[in-house]
Amino acid sequence: MNSHMPTFPSRSRWLRWARASLMIVVCILLSACSVLGNNTRDRATVYDLDPRVQADPAWSKVDWQLSLAKVNATRVGDSLRIAVRPAANELQIYKGASWARIPTDMLEGAILRTLEDSGRIGAVARQGSGMSAKYRLMLELRRFESDYAAPGMPPTVVIEVNAKLLHIASQSVVDSRTFLQQAPAATTSIEDVVQAFDQALHAVTGEIVGWVLATGQSSRLAQSSNARTSIPARVSASCFCVSSTMSGFSGTSYGESMPVKLRSSPARAFA
Repeated sequence: MNSHMPTFPSRSRWLRWARASLMIVVCILLSACSVLGNNTRDRATVYDLDPRVQADPAWSKVDWQLSLAKVNATRVGDSLRIAVRPAANELQIYKGASWARIPTDMLEGAILRTLEDSGRIGAVARQGSGMSAKYRLMLELRRFESDYAAPGMPPTVVIEVNAKLLHIASQSVVDSRTFLQQAPAATTSIEDVVQAFDQALHAVTGEIVGWVLATGQSSRLAQSSNARTSIPARVSASCFCVSSTMSGFSGTSYGESMPVKLRSSPARAFA
């Protein structure tokens, strides 16, 4: 009869099983903590550049409106990873650091904010906003990196931008210029490198804004001067046409004196 009764594991076997299960749970928790710890250490620090450029008193004050086209750049250079050039033909990235915005967005935002806050322009907006503009600024970001001249020495940040100012009505380029700004970092630390990026972006933004205002205003004044010069030419052409018409009636050019003989007709009687 005892053979049909259920059997239970002994106390010692149950304790060994519980101890093994607890060890498995502890190992799983430790491995999870290790993974979380590594992710925390490897998480990149995010940096953002937002320079505030004060208006230069020498900047031109204009009443026309400007459209800002989207900034172009190479795929490699326009990345959230911070680019570094340890050698002339080698491009790498800083580990553990990244940008909050891609470089083209930072450049576009800096120029747009500076123009808006300067109070020196009628209006400025991004292309596609629906605003009617007289000129369009087109930018190409060619370099946005830190360069090492020698191993172990602090790098120099380099920002290179090509700018074209387009007269929208005629679709002609008023002027084109390449801007290059360099800012040496105090040390090789990423914090000092980012500070050098901020200085270079601040400087190149001020240069581009001043150039846009001066170049656009010179173009505007030249167009106004040409328009005033063409008005007398149109008036002279109109006078010539009137003179030619009058000469057809008098038999001579307008302005010449010519005796005119009057002939009297005999009086006729009418019944």
